[in-house]
Amino acid sequence: MSEEIHFLIIAAGLMAFALVARLVTRAVLTAPIVMLAAGAGLSYAGAAPLSLQLHHLHLFAEVALVVLLFLDAARTDVRGLLSKHVWPLRAIVLGMPLSFLLGTAAFWVVLPDAQIGLVMLLAALMVPTDAALGKSLVENEALPKRTRRALVVESGLNDGIALPAILICAALAAHAPAEHGGWGLFVASQLLIGPIVGAALGVAMARVMLWAQSQGYTSELYEGIATLALAACAYLAATSVGGNGLIAAFCCGAGFGYVAAGRCSFVYEFLDGDGQLLSWAAFFLIGALLVPEALSALTLPMALAILVSLCLVRPASILAAFTGSDADMRTKLLLGWFGPRGLATALFALILADRLPGDMGQYVVDFAANAVWISAVLHGVSVIPITRAFARAPRSP
Repeated sequence: MSEEIHFLIIAAGLMAFALVARLVTRAVLTAPIVMLAAGAGLSYAGAAPLSLQLHHLHLFAEVALVVLLFLDAARTDVRGLLSKHVWPLRAIVLGMPLSFLLGTAAFWVVLPDAQIGLVMLLAALMVPTDAALGKSLVENEALPKRTRRALVVESGLNDGIALPAILICAALAAHAPAEHGGWGLFVASQLLIGPIVGAALGVAMARVMLWAQSQGYTSELYEGIATLALAACAYLAATSVGGNGLIAAFCCGAGFGYVAAGRCSFVYEFLDGDGQLLSWAAFFLIGALLVPEALSALTLPMALAILVSLCLVRPASILAAFTGSDADMRTKLLLGWFGPRGLATALFALILADRLPGDMGQYVVDFAANAVWISAVLHGVSVIPITRAFARAPRSP
């Protein structure tokens, strides 16, 4: 079968799914599950294009993360988060560190043969959540608006906030800082250079764009192009001076959103339009290029570690983080359970794989890919029971 036929199958399948996506995603089959299954199915059937190689996914992962980290941060109402959105703030400030610490302790027990650096890296990779894996849940009005907003805001921010810890844990696992001037210099370069460069560019560009708007020099179309170019500038500027480009893109988005909040429609529209295609493509490529090999590498300890993280570590961390809050137990359990692992977990692992020694990089990628598909299935099938339970329950005043 020729390459053109392979791509024709993919394009036709994507078109068919898009035509019934709203109907399908109301059921158990969420869009990420469909894309993961389609990619893996085509790979097993030998119908995945042979020209799709792992290095293509590496490049795609880098580009996708730059765009998604920037736009997730830019869409966040930072002022509201600090003053009104107490639930997502608790999930981020308290829940994330607890998830990392409990995950490290749990993995240390479940994976006794793993060195501490690898255990910490796996725990850090399992901290970010992805609301895209349950889009039908966070858009379902049977759930209180405050609960849905908490899930969306937390998942939009926690991948960028978790990134510094992930990078430091990866360096610890690879013993890399000794080669780059020691831990002090490494941590400083990761935590200072990228955020400073990114935030400065984001704030400056937001002010310039608002001025151009007021003068009638630009329009929504060109603002969108400028916004994506800004994300690329932040990434490249930070890497050129020794900082981390992904952290810079996230901080650039936060700075841009803080100044231009609500006055750049592209930031709010992209993730709901073109961003969906980007997300679907990423899940398809993960299914085609990572899942088959990850399934062959899935062991009982690995599966147990993933299930412990999904079913125990995250819920326990959120319950502890929300102690003393005004959330009722039903809401705490929902926020604790619904922490699906998605694109950030897989793409971060893929980008870090080349920096890890020996077979460790492949193990981390296999762990992350298995975590994503297991999470997609578990959280996907739980959407309907959760929404039905909330629809039947009386609303709190």
